[in-house]
Amino acid sequence: MPSKDPILVTGAGGGVGGVGGTVVEELRLRGVPVRALVHHDDERATALRALGGVEVVVGDLTRGADVAAALDGCRRAYYGMSPSPDYLEATATVAAAALADGRLELLVHMSQMTVSQMTLTSTAESHQQRLHWLSEHVLNWSGLPVVHVRPTVFMENPLFGVLAVASVRRDDTVRLPFGTARTSPVAAGDVAAVVTRLLLDPAPRTGRVHELTGAASRDMTAIAAEISEALGRTVTYVDVPYDEWVERDLKPLGLSPHLVDHIATMARLHRENRYDRATDDVTDLLGRPPAGFDTLLRAAPD
Repeated sequence: MPSKDPILVTGAGGGVGGVGGTVVEELRLRGVPVRALVHHDDERATALRALGGVEVVVGDLTRGADVAAALDGCRRAYYGMSPSPDYLEATATVAAAALADGRLELLVHMSQMTVSQMTLTSTAESHQQRLHWLSEHVLNWSGLPVVHVRPTVFMENPLFGVLAVASVRRDDTVRLPFGTARTSPVAAGDVAAVVTRLLLDPAPRTGRVHELTGAASRDMTAIAAEISEALGRTVTYVDVPYDEWVERDLKPLGLSPHLVDHIATMARLHRENRYDRATDDVTDLLGRPPAGFDTLLRAAPD
């Protein structure tokens, strides 16, 4: 990969855990030139410019002209986007622009592990999860050199990074409607490190799927024990009735209907044990074990 060619990073100004922005930082630490595509020219864009060696461009992933301009001169790219009803349109636009450009040798795509359990006719998933399933198909059909990255669920997802952290701080409880089901959240920092590792691979193995999880799958009682150890005080898990949790905990966050549907569905699928997954992909790619919940607690704002 010629060092003079910038790597395109989309979603660099937002998203759960700031994966895109962290990828930009990781690439710059290695001296790699970066073109960062952001949706809004705000304080996050200003922070990216301050890194040096980052060309910040403002654009919309559903607009062909914006994507084509962002891709121009790039041979490698990371495509990630926050949950949105426009996700599939953005994916198709990215694919069309990359095909028209004709020079892309690697596209790392942020998906999610739920896709591996879905079919054309399954209906239990959220609209966002369905868009991810369709997007993987669109990118595969395109024939582009794609690598899919499928995190199980981010620690920084509002389920944990907002709601669980808030209840821990309020009364030393983790209030979630997961029952006795098991889960394996992965830190956004680990996902960003994997994306960076893939983008810098001198001989990328395209067509692969990397499924990323935390170190182990365990129930929320065990996770509460991990949080207790990290904080040095007792934190207990409270299994909240699902409907009560949606009304009293989730909806007051004031999220968009699309995002409320997505997070509520994730909570329901957790209760149905759909997130009981564990892989070694993070360790194999990074040469170290995945981060634990102590990372989330240190990073959470006061």
